[in-house]
Amino acid sequence: MALHFLVEACSAAAVGDTVSLSGAEAKHAAVVRRVRVGESVTVGDGSGVWLEGTVADVSASRVDVTITAQSAAPAPKVRLVLVQALAKGDRDELAVQTSCELGVDEIVPWQASRSVSRWEGAKANKGRERWATIVREAAKQAHRPWVPSVSEASSTAQVIARAAGARMLVLDPTATAKLSDVAVDAEADHDVMLVVGPEGGISPEELEKFEAAGAERVRLGDTVLRTSTAGPAAISVLSVALGRW
Repeated sequence: MALHFLVEACSAAAVGDTVSLSGAEAKHAAVVRRVRVGESVTVGDGSGVWLEGTVADVSASRVDVTITAQSAAPAPKVRLVLVQALAKGDRDELAVQTSCELGVDEIVPWQASRSVSRWEGAKANKGRERWATIVREAAKQAHRPWVPSVSEASSTAQVIARAAGARMLVLDPTATAKLSDVAVDAEADHDVMLVVGPEGGISPEELEKFEAAGAERVRLGDTVLRTSTAGPAAISVLSVALGRW
């Protein structure tokens, strides 16, 4: 499969035009991936534009691609939003990376009451930037025409505020309803939000608040998954239910 690269300013490119990779993207293409003149690659803007092309020139600071085909992928009508609780170590980052590869459309960092990791002040900006970088690289690896967005870190109250315009599913291993039994409509006019707790789980108080806001508690089978695994597993289940897979 052809290598995929991201160039934000390529939405107006047409067949026969030249699109140039520069900066870190050019270095990654030329030095890390070692693309060669004549090699077929794909280029996107992360917002649906999809270009096929042939490498015309290569240097460490610039890679030129001649466009041979152009198309646009529509945004999904029903977006999958992962509300991922902050977790210690790299467990939340692993969840973000894998969920992006599997098809999530937006990721919301959640400062849950039991989150060991705390994003406060400048750390919140750095954390969001780190997640956005992970998402960008995972989207390239997965050849996704749309790069998922990473929202600002949210409190429980801020997450609940979004429940009115979405269908919220809270992953809870003690729930009686199974996620695989939940019917989702690919033509619905709302997002589907998946809420994943931290290592210590979602607190009873948070569960009560989510349910009061209309959220549904669901489980992923009979086993208890890590916070790094639960989100990606749920994204997979819903991808099948929505007909994406």
